[in-house]
Amino acid sequence: MYDGMSRPVFSPPAFPRHRALRVAAAVALSATLLTGCAGGEGPADEPASAASSLKGFPVTIDNCGTRTTYEKPPERAVTIHQHPAELMLALGLKDRMVGTAFSDSAVLPRYRKDFAAIPELAKKEPSFETVLNADPDFVYGGYGSAFAGNEGRSRKAFADAGIDTYLNREYCGEKRVSMKDTYDEIRAIGAIFGVRGRADKVVADLQRRVERTTRAVRGARAVPVFVYDSGDKAAFTAGGKGLGTEIIRLAGGRNVFDDLDEVFGDASWEQVVARKPEVIAIYDYAGAGSVERKKRFLLSQPALADVPAVKNKRFVVLPLTATVVGVRPPYAASDLARALHPEKFR
Repeated sequence: MYDGMSRPVFSPPAFPRHRALRVAAAVALSATLLTGCAGGEGPADEPASAASSLKGFPVTIDNCGTRTTYEKPPERAVTIHQHPAELMLALGLKDRMVGTAFSDSAVLPRYRKDFAAIPELAKKEPSFETVLNADPDFVYGGYGSAFAGNEGRSRKAFADAGIDTYLNREYCGEKRVSMKDTYDEIRAIGAIFGVRGRADKVVADLQRRVERTTRAVRGARAVPVFVYDSGDKAAFTAGGKGLGTEIIRLAGGRNVFDDLDEVFGDASWEQVVARKPEVIAIYDYAGAGSVERKKRFLLSQPALADVPAVKNKRFVVLPLTATVVGVRPPYAASDLARALHPEKFR
């Protein structure tokens, strides 16, 4: 969703710098190894200004099957999708960002000013050529579609152009995603940009927020929750592999489709009825219809009339960006907990 703020007009550099392809093999043995999909990392101390020192480099990251060695922090980053942009802003990396694309919900207030200062390359995923025109040395994608090969944006295409890439670990497709992956993602990006200390502080703050939430709902009955993303013939919902299931659990609930072995997938309306959710979490994002339209659809279906959540009109709205790996999930867990267990927060 476009947030309505004026954005600077994007104009590519007049003379894009030529970059030689990076050669990782010569430094791999001496590099600090981080696993972008498994979460290992090296020491957390950092210089006050990451740009003024190469302390902690080279650093090697394994991310979704792609290994990259960074000799120094990237200087010109493009983010595709909103949650990578907000994560980088949380780490104080505004000055390293030369473009963003596909903002699909309102930007968090604390990042709105900085976000508005970064050129918007496209309303949705930008073309490969558009990204190249920004002259980046690093592209950070939030969803798998950021690097869609059928649209010419494969990670190999960027590598062939001398540009490093990183894909949000939720779309590595290997395992169930938990809040730990959020913390590991923040630390991995912090290591790539030489700001490990900042990353540790952000993680510590988010962990404290989650701890406060889980402490508040400890001992409460797990409320059955159905996630409604979109769909009419079938319900497109959050499955057990995605972070949404973990957010619901931390908030004192239970995703009624936690047995769906996908990040997202279709469920029949008969299954929704049979699982009797008491709360429906509506995911809000651009391109899937307004929240009010989704509510009207759910309330108008005779087959759903006896579903407890529908009968009692218990709807909770969550921005999609708050339910994927980034800086928002701990806040989403807190907000959802208050909706599921209001008695615990009086």
